[in-house]
Amino acid sequence: MFPADHEAEWDAGSEADHQAVYDTDLEFGRLLEQRGGKITGGAELATKRRTHVVRRGPHGTALVTDGPYAETAEQLSGFYLVTTEDEAGLLDVAHVLLRSHPAVEIRPVEGT
Repeated sequence: MFPADHEAEWDAGSEADHQAVYDTDLEFGRLLEQRGGKITGGAELATKRRTHVVRRGPHGTALVTDGPYAETAEQLSGFYLVTTEDEAGLLDVAHVLLRSHPAVEIRPVEGT
């Protein structure tokens, strides 16, 4: 997750700046695999400028608005779907992501 104003920083960053973030993400995957886990999916998400929300409107209509659903101080910049039997290990290796991300949220998938 990034502060909401981080988009301008990201947009102004060089390819080398972006690669440093991606390299940190690759290290996370490597450390996770060393503990028996695995990244099974994920994606970088588009910025809030390209985000739309579809809400239920009056009389069954759909209302489409620009921007993210939640008015928050942070934005979700991407996600990983991982498998691991070692939650403590996942929490331990997630710290490496703090080199290029101000916060990391770990959320289990229901039914797994």
